[in-house]
Amino acid sequence: MAYYTSNAEHPIDIVNIASLENRVKARMDRGAFGYIREGAEDEWTLRENTRAFNDLRIAPRVLQGIDHVDLSTSIFGIDLKTPIIEAPSAAHGLAHVKGEVDTAIGAAKAGTLFAMSTYGSTPVEEAAAAAPEAPQFFQLYMSKDDGFNEFLIKKAVKAGVKAIIMTVDSTLGGYREEDIVSHFQFPLPMPNLAAYSASDGVGKGISEIYAAAKQDFVPSDIAKVKDMSGLPVFVKGIQSPEDAIVAIQAGADGIWVSNHGGRQLDGGPASISVLPAIAKAVNHQVPVIFDSGVRRGQHVFKALASGADLVAIGRPVIYGLNLGGAEGVKSVFDHLNMELSITMQLAGTKTIEEIKKTTLL
Repeated sequence: MAYYTSNAEHPIDIVNIASLENRVKARMDRGAFGYIREGAEDEWTLRENTRAFNDLRIAPRVLQGIDHVDLSTSIFGIDLKTPIIEAPSAAHGLAHVKGEVDTAIGAAKAGTLFAMSTYGSTPVEEAAAAAPEAPQFFQLYMSKDDGFNEFLIKKAVKAGVKAIIMTVDSTLGGYREEDIVSHFQFPLPMPNLAAYSASDGVGKGISEIYAAAKQDFVPSDIAKVKDMSGLPVFVKGIQSPEDAIVAIQAGADGIWVSNHGGRQLDGGPASISVLPAIAKAVNHQVPVIFDSGVRRGQHVFKALASGADLVAIGRPVIYGLNLGGAEGVKSVFDHLNMELSITMQLAGTKTIEEIKKTTLL
């Protein structure tokens, strides 16, 4: 059966990011929407990811002589117009016919970084070619088959990606009940898988896809990915200071603090709750990227003030993609940048570096 989804291509009006969810729910296939939106089990951690930002407070500052702010920043010498980047997520083709191609274009128009998933709906080289002027990272879900890992990494390197995101918190999938209720199966090919296996990936369920994933991660896997790629490697899915230290000692070039948007271990802490301790343990040895639960510009501010160097968003990008294609993706970044700019000025911070020196209450 053919799968139909959005072909919208226009900017979208946004009052707030949270409101996008219901707009997309009303126009999207139930199973596909559920897969994108859901969290694990009771979804407590999913909700806590956003709620926990309220435990941190920003001190308003005045008399700072600020009439405009500067959102620009950089990572590994890559200049970005905003500290807000796109978090890698699977199967953008569920949300829009152009999938990751439009997401990459939208991120490029926003002057930010796009991260492509192993489980994308688009070949990594096509997403890279869609926005050749923009920086892109590649998220690797390691397989039990090292031949596949090396094949995929070389494919990404050839496409011009600037770093590898090694995801280590998905040795198996969290128990996601919405997929069970809807009997969700991926209705679209996963071309990065198909390129190696000659299987088109159509009809694979969540459990089948995870069955091929590597589960017995050890620190030496970091060096293995570095050797295969010759690129900086971020280790994604870090939720404790101890794991951050182990990853850095094993050669990680960056730490990505994330609980997978509440999709893995329900009952775990909010990502923002563990960020300060992890950042303290990292102690500026490598960059720190943060995601999970970000829905406001003030959330971005709080994450940066808690030790993050960049802040990534996942579901909001997919919602913008569904509602407006590449321009909808740009609209999401534009809205969060607007909110962040207001927060910065009212908090008396002119630059991203000044946010990082801010003490939250």
